[in-house]
Amino acid sequence: MGLNRVELLRRSRVFLYRRLWTCQRVTGKPIALQPVVLHGRGRIVIGDGVQFGWPTSGGFYTGYCHVEATAPESIVEFEDGVEVNNGSVIKSEGPGIRIRREALIGSGVIIYDSDFHDLHPARRRGGRPAMAPVEIGHNAFIGDRAIILKGVTIGADAVVGAGSVVTTDVPAGVVVAGNPARVVRELEVTA
Repeated sequence: MGLNRVELLRRSRVFLYRRLWTCQRVTGKPIALQPVVLHGRGRIVIGDGVQFGWPTSGGFYTGYCHVEATAPESIVEFEDGVEVNNGSVIKSEGPGIRIRREALIGSGVIIYDSDFHDLHPARRRGGRPAMAPVEIGHNAFIGDRAIILKGVTIGADAVVGAGSVVTTDVPAGVVVAGNPARVVRELEVTA
């Protein structure tokens, strides 16, 4: 039985976007249900069963996921079983981003390990931006359109509410929400 037109279009988009990859230091192979672009001179490490795109979420047929390890020393690592939903942007400019196993990343999530520009007005162009590593814990769930900024560690099993802006560490097993994100409740985590 042949592929229907929608599936052919989806596969064609995934193939075409694969041709746009500039990162030469990719380890592993993603399950790309939605197009994903891997850019940069750094390293991108993809564990087993890492999936990009979700067919029943908005933007599936029109968007793509963007992962970038800009500088040679940059690294973005996805451990086994991570799922990244449609239209997410994950960009390391140096210190690195690690997403631990089985974490769920919602639609339109942004994760940065850098300010990308010096904040002082006189040094905004050509200055030195602040940078710090980011880590998303095992089985953490990052809600749609959340923003995770430099230097943040999100603990295992934590939940980041949709639209939240995370600027400080999140303990394991809690729910955070808001801008800036704050703990709103603890979860009952069973082994």
